[in-house]
Amino acid sequence: MATVRDTTYDLLRDLGLQTVFGNPGSTEEPFLQDFPADFRYVHALQEASAVAMADGYAQATGRPAHVNLHTAPGTGNGMGNLVTAWHNRTPLIVTAGQQTREMLLIEPRLANLRATELTQPYVKWAHEPARAQDIPAAFLRAYATAVQPPAGPVFLSLPMDDWARPADPPPQPRTVATRVAPDPDRLRDFAAVLAGSRAPALVLGAAVDRADAWPAAVALAERLAAPVWAAPAPERAVFPEDHPHFRGVLPYAIGPLAEALRGHDTVLVVGAPVFRYYPHVPGDYLPGDARLLHVTDDPDEAARAPVGESLLSDAGLALAALGDLLPPADRAAPAARSAPPPPEVTDPPSADALFAALAAQWPADGVLVQESPSNLAALRRRLRVSRPRSYFTMASGGLGFGLPAAVGIALAERDSGRNRPVVAVIGDGSFHYSVQALWTAAQLRLPLPVLVPVNQQYAILKAFAELKHAPGVPALDLPGLDVTAIARGYGCASRVLESPEALGPALRAALAADRPTVLPAPISTDVPRII
Repeated sequence: MATVRDTTYDLLRDLGLQTVFGNPGSTEEPFLQDFPADFRYVHALQEASAVAMADGYAQATGRPAHVNLHTAPGTGNGMGNLVTAWHNRTPLIVTAGQQTREMLLIEPRLANLRATELTQPYVKWAHEPARAQDIPAAFLRAYATAVQPPAGPVFLSLPMDDWARPADPPPQPRTVATRVAPDPDRLRDFAAVLAGSRAPALVLGAAVDRADAWPAAVALAERLAAPVWAAPAPERAVFPEDHPHFRGVLPYAIGPLAEALRGHDTVLVVGAPVFRYYPHVPGDYLPGDARLLHVTDDPDEAARAPVGESLLSDAGLALAALGDLLPPADRAAPAARSAPPPPEVTDPPSADALFAALAAQWPADGVLVQESPSNLAALRRRLRVSRPRSYFTMASGGLGFGLPAAVGIALAERDSGRNRPVVAVIGDGSFHYSVQALWTAAQLRLPLPVLVPVNQQYAILKAFAELKHAPGVPALDLPGLDVTAIARGYGCASRVLESPEALGPALRAALAADRPTVLPAPISTDVPRII
């Protein structure tokens, strides 16, 4: 007779979930025992890394990923990156072992006391099956929930004694739709407003990239002869940044954002919240009498927007439909942005100089994963992303995602056969949040360059302190960290970049290597402005 474990593994095969990210614990061993030869276990040394690796892998493959955690403590370790997966709209199936059912009443060691509450509110659904036989059907529901818009993580708590029990007949395979089409009447209303607009502007979010909708976005922008901004703090690139209509990323504070949009009477926001604000710089939400139209596949996102009219839709479907409805605009196209001036020569070099060197050496099909908040403006100014699915970062604002996510994305590139080069840019503060991911990358023999701008400080926090007039904050400097020694201890190659000119040869060697290469690069300690 088939066991619950047998039936579950068969279902995971049917769903294409044969890669499991995790860090094995005692409550997970009954599930992992006699691990099938056609499955792969991606071993992380800490659960935070496992969650972010799975997140990166799911984003790069465009399919859900399965991450297996260790009851309550392991789930707690992974929570920071689970929050990020929630904000990233990543379909993750997160499972965790639970203590033996017969002992739960007496709350033994490693019992997850309120398992379905622990991950709330950062999962779409959390469940502990009432019967062992319900586990396969729970997986199927979890999968269906994770992929439906807005996509996101789900959580299953699975008692360790359930796996050997006799199974019920397997659940019937089924599929669910993953795209929401716009209401045609409201879509026509939006099109009429845009057609009558004197100076419309487009603001695009990560859902445009997730929907593979760059061509539709370009077509609509050109039809409207409208400038295009990325929404504040985007986790994906949303539009070809070398296109003459592209204006850059909007500031993520209320007053400065409205000022950036001054002169526009209609603002069409597609695939982003309205808006992702931080820090608090008060002002009007929009300039003057501007009107905002918001397209999102998330009802909650539509409900909490402080201004504007909303339309529920997949970003790609809405962009394409609006393009079909609108006549070509009778106005001149916006002028292209000017290129930034050459960076000043300083010793040590500025972040601008380092990233100008990176842009000069950037592979044509490269994928950038970044987590360097204080240097982000310089990075985005110098390195313009021109291809879809080529830029990834965290939407949550929490550190510790970038390095393990880069590992998951590099693995997905290899598994898919695309083999696009993946480069991580991780600040020397962010580097240490999930540094254990380097070991997994080394074990997988991934040719992953990790460029680490070293300024020996939490410069982003110093910038916030200046903005908020908060002097005397402790613990904002990072002395005594040897990035090279740490990298080598995890099995990576490492080389300090003493000048921006050294980056090109080092990057080429790292992309040709059979293991990750960590490239610390000392930069200026000047603190950038936050806005």
